[in-house]
Amino acid sequence: MSNPDEPRGDGERDWSLVVEDGVAKVNEPVSSAVADAEAATRRHEPHEPSRQHLPEKLYEPRRQVHNKRIDGPFRRFKWFVMLVTLAIYYITPWIRWDRGAYAPDQAVLVDLANRRFYMFSIEIWPQEFYFVAGLLIMAGIGLFLVTSAVGRAWCGYACPQTVWTDLFQHIDRFVDGDRNARMRLDAAPWTWGKVLRRGFKWTIYLIIGFWTGGAWIMYFADAPTLVHDFWRGEAAPVAYITVAVLTLTTVTLGGFMREQVCIYMCPWPRIQTAMMDEKSLLVTYKDWRGEPRGSVKKSEKHPGEFGDCIDCTMCVQVCPTGIDIREGPQIGCITCALCIDACDRVMKDIGRPRGLIDYATLEDCQAEAAGGEVRSPWKALFRPRTLVYLGIWSAIGAAMLFALGTRSRLDLTVAADRNPPYMLMSDGAVRNSYTLKLRNMSSEPRDMHIAIEGLDGGVMWTDSTAMDQASRVQDVTVPADETRTVRAYVRAPDGTTTQDFAFLLSGGGERPESDRAETRFDAPEE
Repeated sequence: MSNPDEPRGDGERDWSLVVEDGVAKVNEPVSSAVADAEAATRRHEPHEPSRQHLPEKLYEPRRQVHNKRIDGPFRRFKWFVMLVTLAIYYITPWIRWDRGAYAPDQAVLVDLANRRFYMFSIEIWPQEFYFVAGLLIMAGIGLFLVTSAVGRAWCGYACPQTVWTDLFQHIDRFVDGDRNARMRLDAAPWTWGKVLRRGFKWTIYLIIGFWTGGAWIMYFADAPTLVHDFWRGEAAPVAYITVAVLTLTTVTLGGFMREQVCIYMCPWPRIQTAMMDEKSLLVTYKDWRGEPRGSVKKSEKHPGEFGDCIDCTMCVQVCPTGIDIREGPQIGCITCALCIDACDRVMKDIGRPRGLIDYATLEDCQAEAAGGEVRSPWKALFRPRTLVYLGIWSAIGAAMLFALGTRSRLDLTVAADRNPPYMLMSDGAVRNSYTLKLRNMSSEPRDMHIAIEGLDGGVMWTDSTAMDQASRVQDVTVPADETRTVRAYVRAPDGTTTQDFAFLLSGGGERPESDRAETRFDAPEE
């Protein structure tokens, strides 16, 4: 390639071409054949400004986070949430719940084979999936409510990624020691001692990941039976595949990627900004009080020149994502408030008031910085926006509870034969055929009555009765938690015209119920 500093044929230098580090860079659009990163000539789009520098790396390497152990009210609450959520996840499949002789006794079960979802006394059928949709909507609105009120508190305490990351970080402390010990071990050369320590820790990771995957599959089958079959090698292949995949993902995401999932992979930090405003409570560093930073000795030598922050970096050391809260709100902050515990302890040790880092709204921060009265964070929770979210969430929950309490435990669907739509009998009567599906959603067999409503003179019989036993009512027994298909034949006298009528299904027992399905009776045109 010619040197751009040399004159062109017309005696002018080519100012659109610059050579930097042996690579020619042009500000004019060029062929896409030379647009890739390894090409000798690089380009930019016509609408972009002239390129002065082309970055060689498009991502920042990960910085290992070694968070320090801390104690305080937020850390203890985090312990409580972690223990409760893990206990619920691992123990729930083993809880028994008596539903009678005809239903499984596992308290929470997703029975894919029979298309049922059991949760204690609640049983959801496929046609009742709107209950599951309602729960998902409530979960979404609940996230909006929590984020609007206290920022990313869900991320900081109850998110599965946070819970398992916290668990793995405690394993790190148990095996490798606290922050400084772990940093020294990471920097140390690989010796047999380090290999054994790493192997021991990663083995614990694998055990936790394995039991996490194992607990998950127990929600889809009877837990004791599945465990027995699993260890005997008799479980379905999908069980082994699921456990292997969940073991790998748990160890990878919770053991090694950790804060990268929160910062780069999770979409919620990007969505949450729409849920927050200047009235939302956030973990905030009060820079008007802390700046400029200076040590205790400097503050004693120069009274009034330094803020309360002594630049001890304890807030950074305890952060599970490794951010510096003093740099302001950022995507890596999961609002776990461990930095509040650390800062409050330091402020107590040096005799300064707590709250340099605290839960606060933007409005309250501005008022406090101007010398106004400090408002309690609890007062910031009750405002129109959060009350609206709470009202919607409560209304959906109340509607679902009402629907659960009033729903019928039997169901009837009717499908008329269309080929042929009717048949003429030898005596001039007209016969139509129908397929009835009788659904018994109770935990015991039920005797049901199928009756014709309308259609004067019409009678029916089924595939289990003879035509000479035709009447306007037929009795059928439907097993517990099953759907029975019945072929019904309806006959109407000569002269009957095409008209609408209905099948009426009623069931006895402790709670008599009924259902009605409209259909049409076809007859020849006159």
